[in-house]
Amino acid sequence: MWGGAFTRSLLPELERFSSSLDVDFELFPYDIAGSIAHARGLAAAGLLTPAQLKAIERGLRVVRKEMSEGRFTFVDTDEDIHTAVERRLTEITPAGASLHTGRSRNDQVALDLRLYARAAASALIDGIAGAVDALALKAADHAAWVMPGFTHVQRAQPVTVGHHVLAHAEPLLRDAERFRHAYDAAGDMPLGSGALAGTTLPLQREVVARELGFERLTANSIDAVADRDFALDLVYACMTAAIHLSRLGEDIVLWASSEFGFVKLADEIATGSSLMPQKRNPDIAELLRGRAGRPVGSLVALATTLKGLPLAYDRDLQEDKAAVFAAVDSGLDSLRAARLLVEHLAFDRDRLAVAAADPGLLATDAAEALVASGTPFRRAHETIGKQAAAGNLRPPWDAATSLRKRDLAGAPNPRRVAARTRVVRRQAAALHRWAQEHPPALPD
Repeated sequence: MWGGAFTRSLLPELERFSSSLDVDFELFPYDIAGSIAHARGLAAAGLLTPAQLKAIERGLRVVRKEMSEGRFTFVDTDEDIHTAVERRLTEITPAGASLHTGRSRNDQVALDLRLYARAAASALIDGIAGAVDALALKAADHAAWVMPGFTHVQRAQPVTVGHHVLAHAEPLLRDAERFRHAYDAAGDMPLGSGALAGTTLPLQREVVARELGFERLTANSIDAVADRDFALDLVYACMTAAIHLSRLGEDIVLWASSEFGFVKLADEIATGSSLMPQKRNPDIAELLRGRAGRPVGSLVALATTLKGLPLAYDRDLQEDKAAVFAAVDSGLDSLRAARLLVEHLAFDRDRLAVAAADPGLLATDAAEALVASGTPFRRAHETIGKQAAAGNLRPPWDAATSLRKRDLAGAPNPRRVAARTRVVRRQAAALHRWAQEHPPALPD
């Protein structure tokens, strides 16, 4: 691969140290698709004959089939997925020796990772759509079920189960927009940038971009091979989604405890104890909480790799993929688990009603009733506070009435909660449709 400048091989121990094949194998569909597009661009530039193009495309399809079916034989000199694909292609056809014309592994890997990032962002958006729809369906079924709302894990004011469940859907909808941004950030086509300074050959970058469905060409060849902002955007979106799922997991852990008893864990979403026969544990919810550490770690690892790197390309960037793949895989697994967890949640209406009957939940209502009759709020606050401390608080109405009175946009009024569930379900359906349409199909 290095040509005539070297007379001796890299030490075997350092071959193993520098190999990234065990990580970047995941990029093989994108590497092959990018190579097909590159070959078509070379043909459009007159740098490949039609016969060479046909042989390269046929050979790359063979390589893809071998890899997909687990029949591909790697050799010790396959340093990464890019060299493995090209090495096997040249075994299949002599035309393979012309594939790397006008291309460096620097712009090649930048292309592959962008293609991967777009596909991953789309899959994660689809995962969010499924989780959000499950939350909205559960909220719709419980739009009017009264429960205590909490601050500082202390009972605060009445809300509904539906309103609380939707509070976990809203941040996921924002996460979907973050993934959309990450998708768009990966939408610049870097191939043609070469190692860092383009090429003297008349490459047809626009042809390659059209083949791969990219919206734009990168504007600076040095930046094109060094840029991993799109990867940071993707991992950041994975991290925020994981943080939001961890909060859902924590709520379910609390609700499933004997002290709360708001939900009953179905067999399908619970585990037992190897020692204690009575236990029914919320392990899936706990894992949603714990798995958030993975993308947090990935973001720190990727940002640390990128910090202070001189332009243009440096081998440090080989380390970007492990962080990105770990964050994406964890995100997809967690979104799937969250959807199944929510679908199987069963709320205990009687236990919720008992908790919602706490008169302290209506202390603010009592203060606001005084305000409505002309008492300044601070005086009303003090009056009701003294009543609550003395144990003689007399709420002006019950929790259900309180909720009906909270008839403001975004408030837990059951009618508004039910209406919001319908909107959220439509948003989830729109996300699903978008994910089915993006990214464009890769060249075959």
